[in-house]
Amino acid sequence: MNLHEYQAKSLLTQYKVPVQEGVACSTVDEAVAAYNQISTATNNKFAVIKAQIHAGGRGKGKINGSEQRGVAVVKSADDARTVASNLLGGTLVTIQTGAAGKLVSKILVAQDVYYPGPQPTKEFYLSILLDRTKGQNVIMYSTEGGMDIEEVAHNTPEKIYKEWVQPGAKLAAFQARKIAFNFGLSGDAFKNMVAFVSNLYNAYMGLDCSMLEINPLFKTADDKIIAVDCKMNLDDNALVRHPDLLAMRDVTEEDPTEVEAGEYNLNFVKLDGNVGCMVNGAGLAMATMDMIKLSGGEPANFLDVGGSANAQTVEAGFRIILKDPNVKAILVNIFGGIVRCDRVAQGVVDAYNSIGNINIPIIVRLQGTNAEAAKELIEKSGLKVQSAILLEEAAALVKRAVN
Repeated sequence: MNLHEYQAKSLLTQYKVPVQEGVACSTVDEAVAAYNQISTATNNKFAVIKAQIHAGGRGKGKINGSEQRGVAVVKSADDARTVASNLLGGTLVTIQTGAAGKLVSKILVAQDVYYPGPQPTKEFYLSILLDRTKGQNVIMYSTEGGMDIEEVAHNTPEKIYKEWVQPGAKLAAFQARKIAFNFGLSGDAFKNMVAFVSNLYNAYMGLDCSMLEINPLFKTADDKIIAVDCKMNLDDNALVRHPDLLAMRDVTEEDPTEVEAGEYNLNFVKLDGNVGCMVNGAGLAMATMDMIKLSGGEPANFLDVGGSANAQTVEAGFRIILKDPNVKAILVNIFGGIVRCDRVAQGVVDAYNSIGNINIPIIVRLQGTNAEAAKELIEKSGLKVQSAILLEEAAALVKRAVN
């Protein structure tokens, strides 16, 4: 589950991780009031306004139809009003959103961290995630923080450092010091970085994150270390331990069909193809998608109905697939191990009768428990459903449908 920047920062403060202070706002008047509050508290006329969407590249992204960027520096209440008016209700297009962009319904008005002082400021990069190849958590960090960290990783990979930690273990003190040393810090900045990294790792573990990224990780002019931006992904499988975090979910940032599928406990991921898939089991689903591609089609989705599929969930799956106008055919490929084939077949029949006017080919391959009863049920239904026994037969029917 993805969180907005302001949500992630609020959680980090619970683990004593210093963050760039800010106020989340949903209206222009709230943004102006937040600017006045922050500028007065910091005795600094500069502040930053950031669009809150689940996508990166906000600083370079623009509101559709304007030159307004997703992150902007303001220096007066009038500036804050103008930027907030441009952002709220606009569609922000970044390198990660694609051409469709994302609607901005909330912004973060934050303090200016580039306040002049006796020493220069510095931006770093730091993230924590699971390294699946080693089965360990890895802290990735670089002295070259900022918006172009992807280019740093591509062009100068030697500037990316890594520190691994055994799952379940705490970050060792020497590891935190090693990270601060590789950042080239000394004095108070070194001590503050050691504390920051240690507390950040505690937050990663305590919140059951799947990814935690700080970019930029900032050293202020007075040697404080703070998180200026934060991307936090939570492990969906661990949310049962964090009902309070589940309440932070913003479904408006997610694909509506994926949200609907989740309500029926369907594992659904929307893709860009023309053949809808309904399969039970992730492995069989991947094999089915490969088969569709080899047959000349492109999978329009990944849909795993799981082992507890029944007529209701199958019908729900059909309705979700048919919402995609690009779908030219639907392939149902079920192996009846735990799930009974006749239940799936009944779901197909019920969906067909309930939805009505399904004008695209439906290919059904059912093997396993009660497969013969399922085949008979479909054949007697009188529906325009094509049946297959072998995977090759299903592939041939898919090829005919897409061509």
